[in-house]
Amino acid sequence: MKIKPLGERVLLKPLEAEEKTASGIYIPDEAREEKKEAIVEEVGKFKDGKDLPLKKGDKVLYGGYSSDEVEINNEKFLIVDFKDILAVVED
Repeated sequence: MKIKPLGERVLLKPLEAEEKTASGIYIPDEAREEKKEAIVEEVGKFKDGKDLPLKKGDKVLYGGYSSDEVEINNEKFLIVDFKDILAVVED
């Protein structure tokens, strides 16, 4: 199944929180901070039809409280408004 977001929305695959620290200590589920990092899976378009300045595979930081969670083939994805994308992470 393929999902294409409509309007100024982005389909994201959230990255999992770290299970252990850099020194090798395992972090229990209750103590893990929810990371707001994700990989872009699909991108919508601006209202005028121009492409959003993101592409599939970009690693992004997102914020906001209004995201819609969807499950595709037993995988969790988020649909967020483009305005909630805070930054592109460049390695």
